[in-house]
Amino acid sequence: MKYRTILLFGEPGAGKGTQGKILGTIPNFFHCACGDVFRSLSAADPLGRVFIEYSSKGQLVPDEPTIELWQQFIRNCVKGERFHPEKDTLVLDGIPRNVHQAEILKDTIDVKAVFVLHCSNSEAMVQRLQQRALKENRLDDANLTVIRDRLKVYDQETKPLLSFYGKKIVHRINSTQTPPNVLFDLLQHVTKAIK
Repeated sequence: MKYRTILLFGEPGAGKGTQGKILGTIPNFFHCACGDVFRSLSAADPLGRVFIEYSSKGQLVPDEPTIELWQQFIRNCVKGERFHPEKDTLVLDGIPRNVHQAEILKDTIDVKAVFVLHCSNSEAMVQRLQQRALKENRLDDANLTVIRDRLKVYDQETKPLLSFYGKKIVHRINSTQTPPNVLFDLLQHVTKAIK
């Protein structure tokens, strides 16, 4: 069974996590942020060590461990009855991160819409990330060099996914608006996409 899915894309700091968490509180939506799943791993866990090794440099974790971890997490959520694939829409944030991951997942997820949260002010995003680093103890958001590397990685690795999924289901949302206005824009498209 393919999971009915909407994807949240955007540069680091564009607000994907904020909007994903809000959508995840709506009945029949299940939010999964791949970065949160990785950050929940213990440093004693082999996948946890892999995550720390790559994220501390602003690099993406290799595709195979990323997909393996994601699939394990989703299976556990289905078993634990947190995610009900027959009626819930999966809201993914942070996966797929590149075309290779999208190819691997094409038999698993049925992508109904892609939302690109776009912030034209890169300095505002850097400030958001640094504030988040302090608030949430996220080492990957604290270092300016790492932040700039993450922004480059997004441009090189993730932006090509927009062509992969095609213009028909890609929606650009201005993330410099207030969070309620961003949510309003998202919901207008979401309701049409998952009819």
